[in-house]
Amino acid sequence: MIHAVRTLGRLAVVLLLASAPFAAAGAEPDPANWNAVLKAARGQTVYWNAWGGDSRINDYVGWVGRKVKSRHGIKLVHVKLSDTATAVSRVVAEKSAGTVSGGAVDLIWINGENFASMQRNGLLFGPWAEQLPNFPLTDPDNNPAVRNDFTVPVLGLEAPWSKAQIVFYHDMAELAVPPRSIGALLVWARDNPGRFTYPLPPNFLGSTFLKQALLALATDRRALYSLADAANVDAITAPLWVYLDALHPLLWRQGRAFPAGGTDLLRLIADREIDIAFSFDPAEASSAIASSELPPSVRTYVLDGGTIGNVSFVAIPFNAAHKAGAMVLANFLLSPEAQARKQDPNVWGSSTVLSMNQLAPGQRKAFDDLDLGVATLSPAELGAPVPELHPSWMERLEVEWAKRYTAR
Repeated sequence: MIHAVRTLGRLAVVLLLASAPFAAAGAEPDPANWNAVLKAARGQTVYWNAWGGDSRINDYVGWVGRKVKSRHGIKLVHVKLSDTATAVSRVVAEKSAGTVSGGAVDLIWINGENFASMQRNGLLFGPWAEQLPNFPLTDPDNNPAVRNDFTVPVLGLEAPWSKAQIVFYHDMAELAVPPRSIGALLVWARDNPGRFTYPLPPNFLGSTFLKQALLALATDRRALYSLADAANVDAITAPLWVYLDALHPLLWRQGRAFPAGGTDLLRLIADREIDIAFSFDPAEASSAIASSELPPSVRTYVLDGGTIGNVSFVAIPFNAAHKAGAMVLANFLLSPEAQARKQDPNVWGSSTVLSMNQLAPGQRKAFDDLDLGVATLSPAELGAPVPELHPSWMERLEVEWAKRYTAR
């Protein structure tokens, strides 16, 4: 996911981050003393900065808030973001002003690019994540995705809480056989102009489409999993720009306008303005069918060779005012109860990061009993996710995309 939101003004943020580096604040409270963490957390107000662009997610966060209030005496305030950069910039500004404690941001639903930048510049509290009581339920030794964020080792500085993978969906009544590769999509678009589009980068979903296309078109994928090298970026990305130059005139509104994000894509396919949409939530179509936003004839599919997937994380800034409460919140997000509710397509439908073989029979049953919906692929159909690229490639793609296409 899911989908975490993108950074605007990234270059300016990175430059500010690079100036006047601080040492991180002290590692109190001690996550190794969980009873002390629970005691310190009681009565705290935790400001969780998280994307606020989906009513299902907002409702889920509201449910989480009620649970941590009743069980741990924590008041949760969902600071609804349209862009993760808002929270990151606030932490940067506080650091620049010398605010090394009592910061306004307690927890961030963060993306890999922002995590790498904050980690590099000492803006994160920790390590703490692997000492959460529920962290072992992720089976980290057999699930390396919970220890790496966009190829960058997490090192206990953020905790996993959700899992996502790109899926495409279409209405069988309108399009019986959809294109199943990036190349086939262009061929199909030539025969069906105006019936496909993707969100405007740097929206996370739009930028991920660029990465998915680049993976399909690049002659050497290996380079995409290490730091983007100025010496080879142009050569490696050249096929992508050739592809997009050909695709854009065939898009919805001839590529002169783009939807803002996944919610707009869903609306466009519901209104039959486009025939193919995509999401980082494998259960999105089923959830939309259940809420009558999409017709029951919609089905989900993945591209041949697989689609990009990732784990979503939460991180605590170095100067957070309520670190104990933030850790207790992160631990609750990893509980079987919270994870099963999150995976219910009638609630959200976002996949769990827990390993079923780490759960007790009763805990597994809560997941086994879920009806994932008529349009949700089974794990076998979904297939193994294609790993995310190194975050530096997304930065390069977004900057170059803006140069090439926003002035048109």
